[in-house]
Amino acid sequence: MDDRMAARVTGGPAALPVTVLILLVLLAGCTAAPRSAPSPSPSGRPAAARWQPEPGTDWQWQLSGRLDTTVDAPVYDIDGFDHDADRVTELHRKGRKVICYLSTGAWEEFRPDAARFPTAVLGKGNGWKGERWLDIRRTDVLEPLMESRISMCAKKGFDAVEPDNMDGYRNASGFPLTAAHQLTYNRLIARIAHRHHLAVALKNDLPQIPELVGDFDFAVNEQCAQYEECAELSPFVEAGKAVFHVEYELPVARFCEQSRRLGLSSLLKKYELGVWRERCPAAGA
Repeated sequence: MDDRMAARVTGGPAALPVTVLILLVLLAGCTAAPRSAPSPSPSGRPAAARWQPEPGTDWQWQLSGRLDTTVDAPVYDIDGFDHDADRVTELHRKGRKVICYLSTGAWEEFRPDAARFPTAVLGKGNGWKGERWLDIRRTDVLEPLMESRISMCAKKGFDAVEPDNMDGYRNASGFPLTAAHQLTYNRLIARIAHRHHLAVALKNDLPQIPELVGDFDFAVNEQCAQYEECAELSPFVEAGKAVFHVEYELPVARFCEQSRRLGLSSLLKKYELGVWRERCPAAGA
């Protein structure tokens, strides 16, 4: 029985010449399937690892006045509606990361999409002229509206989102909001941002930090020193996530030592959040 017949009878392959084996290996390498490209976000933005700001990162927060792009800070937090893609690109060219400020928990009458919000989801005023709390229980209405806003940030090239008014349940909103409603809504906002490959901040809402620190990439806080709450932000720092913090009424001498000890990125700002800022002095200065 020759070798070819033995192969058919026993089920084993006949031996192939060495040159044929080499040729088959080469052909297999040439015809291997190419690696698939990363999936784009819903905004068409290529998938990539999200930006993760580290504790102690310096920043600038400017929401009013003519934007000053010369401030020596590696992170800028600016209004998402007021600035276009060219401005974000300009900041990127200067080596800055750029956060997109949006209100996700309150309606603002001066925004271009204000008419898209039905009156049924508009509650009491939140203390700022032309703004009203939203009924965050109505995710059927609010999710597509917030998807559109966050998509705008992604298309403009922002690196992250700062969603504001994320603690309506602690305020007189006009709706019977609970902590459970707020957890559900805040996590929804985080998921939308992550779908667009944007980092996302937890704004204030200190009581829910233990439940939400895993859903958010960093925190933005106002006046934790004034209200003696800064230690509550420690879970973010312990997780290697920045806490961008401002005070409005305390001098830097009253909060900077604690900020350094806790690892916060702290500034003194004025309530209008213009260009002016005062950083905490270096340790020992």
